[in-house]
Amino acid sequence: MQNYKGKPIVGSLEKCDLPDLSISDLNIRVDTGAATSSLHVDNLEEFDKSGDLWVSFDIHPDIHDVNEIVRREAKVKAIRKVKSSTATKERRYLIETKIKMADMLWDIHITLTDRSEMTYLMLLGREAMSGKFVVDPEHEYLLQQNSDE
Repeated sequence: MQNYKGKPIVGSLEKCDLPDLSISDLNIRVDTGAATSSLHVDNLEEFDKSGDLWVSFDIHPDIHDVNEIVRREAKVKAIRKVKSSTATKERRYLIETKIKMADMLWDIHITLTDRSEMTYLMLLGREAMSGKFVVDPEHEYLLQQNSDE
């Protein structure tokens, strides 16, 4: 695996697993311009679970098959005001979940939003990858290419 100063090099597009949400091989956009990671969800609903705020939502785990829908739920860590790519402020639920990339597993914060106008269902922001990777935006899927060698 290519690395720089001990950190794996990732491209502008990669794949990840979100094991807490039972999602694997999710295509993601690596974005050093975004502070927070975000995940596209539909049919977001709040509910109470043992006095805590939780959300349930639908996700399309396969970018090539929009008919595949899975229902997931997660505990809400916070509600954030986030400036979207269109510069509008949105109220978003923030969850904490595990992410797996390059045989590394760690916790990240993800905001849940409507990314239906975007090509990729998930955006991996700076906070989630800080200290983990070096980004080479000229390439794509470097982690997969390196694991095949």
